[in-house]
Amino acid sequence: MLLNPRVGLRACSASRTQPRNPSRTQPRVSRHRKAALLASAVSVCLLAAAAPAEPLGIGDRLYPDLGNPGYDVASYDLSFTYPGTNDKPLQAVTTIDAWTTADLDRINLDFTHGTVRSVEVDGRPATFTSAGEDLVVTPAHGIAQGNWTRITVRHTSDPVSAKDQEGGWVRTSDGLVMANQADAAHRVFPCNDHPSDKAMFSFHITAPNGYTAVANGQPAGADRVGRTTTWTYRTQHPMATELAQVSIGRSAVLHREGPHGLPMRDVVPGTDAKALEPWLAKTPGQIAWMESKVGKYPFETYGVLMAQASTGFELETQTLSLFEKDLFTEPAYPKWYIESIMVHELSHQWFGDSVSPRSWSDVWLNEGHATWYEELYAEETAHRPMKDRMKAAYSASDRWREAGGPPARPKPPARGQKIGIFRPNVYDGAALVLYALRQKIGRPAFERLERIWVRDHRDSTATTADFVQLASTVSGRDLSGFFKAWLYGEKTPPMPGHPDWKQQQAPAKTAGRKAPRSAR
Repeated sequence: MLLNPRVGLRACSASRTQPRNPSRTQPRVSRHRKAALLASAVSVCLLAAAAPAEPLGIGDRLYPDLGNPGYDVASYDLSFTYPGTNDKPLQAVTTIDAWTTADLDRINLDFTHGTVRSVEVDGRPATFTSAGEDLVVTPAHGIAQGNWTRITVRHTSDPVSAKDQEGGWVRTSDGLVMANQADAAHRVFPCNDHPSDKAMFSFHITAPNGYTAVANGQPAGADRVGRTTTWTYRTQHPMATELAQVSIGRSAVLHREGPHGLPMRDVVPGTDAKALEPWLAKTPGQIAWMESKVGKYPFETYGVLMAQASTGFELETQTLSLFEKDLFTEPAYPKWYIESIMVHELSHQWFGDSVSPRSWSDVWLNEGHATWYEELYAEETAHRPMKDRMKAAYSASDRWREAGGPPARPKPPARGQKIGIFRPNVYDGAALVLYALRQKIGRPAFERLERIWVRDHRDSTATTADFVQLASTVSGRDLSGFFKAWLYGEKTPPMPGHPDWKQQQAPAKTAGRKAPRSAR
């Protein structure tokens, strides 16, 4: 990990040491020589202080410039003022409370696609500049390791995407929603934009009366002042920046109760609420089904956000999963398929949201598990055998590995590529690994593993190595060789229990999923 080097005048103060023998005559230095030496020392210090700002990252293999060293964010407080049209920037204030993990003279935040008005650090004005997609902040005084600091940024947040920078705000027919996965939260607000640094969130969204604003977490008030209303929401569990969600639109918010009295709220276009209700009514039963597989739902609320927008994917934003409304109204999609996609995003609340990836190379743990429970639900409720889909995935697995890399080492995304790292190898290819694991250790051990995994890593982050270790412990056998072949091999290993399964050379689509729609 590269840490932000400490620079500045205070780091250049001259060392004042007494001579070892005061009685010994010291060489005399002329007044002009002293002045020259002092000027030289000051010049060195000024050069250090003025060293050019540079973008930093935590070295993620897939997104090396995301995240920043030197601090750990505890909370974000985000304020957005929506102007009533989704083609103009929102006025915004982002306040970050963080704990420093190194001495810092500069603080790098991931932020681009907005205009910064001012920055304060611990209540004092700070200078700032941009470097790459970083906002580089220089406080009036350096911050020592092991201290709390508060950074307040007043800025705009532009909902109109720049070239090759899709993601972040998504414009709908009546407002805005967010789709920040994997690397787009910093196109909305300044942040430490990496899932390894989860934090608590508060949202304050001001919009003209007639609009409804909803965000992650539970509501904490709606204050109407004149022609605008400010809506406040707060999370009760830490969240990765890529899972943040804010919906602004002419929406209806429908409330219902889930298992164990879980408060639920769905957000849909106001004119479509009645027509969409049959789909929304399925969610409590789907939560109960997931709980029967892996344990209690991990958050304070859940709901479905149906947006009037064309994204090409659905997204597991924490406590409020994002869907295209057309998924539920397009007659081409069969009922069982739509329900399985709903379960895909729901299962992410356990796998990906509550238990987040430590690095983006661990994304197979998110998508492989979500695809697994999507398939298992279809098998148990719609009689769509998982084995058939797994056999089809196996036949295509070598080609997926060649095109996108093996499941736990996906190839880096091409710049501007909309789907990024979200290729078949981390969906059905990763679910295939879980199928092979269940074949290897047996259903009872596999089901214990799943429950222990989400219990032990709740509200935290975890790695592929953590999963391998836990699987070995639960099964009572060393599975490191098994996982090395299945997760990192260029070729797909033989499937345990199915020696007849073969690779096919003809092109094959992802089994069971209709392109280009992708359930992330």
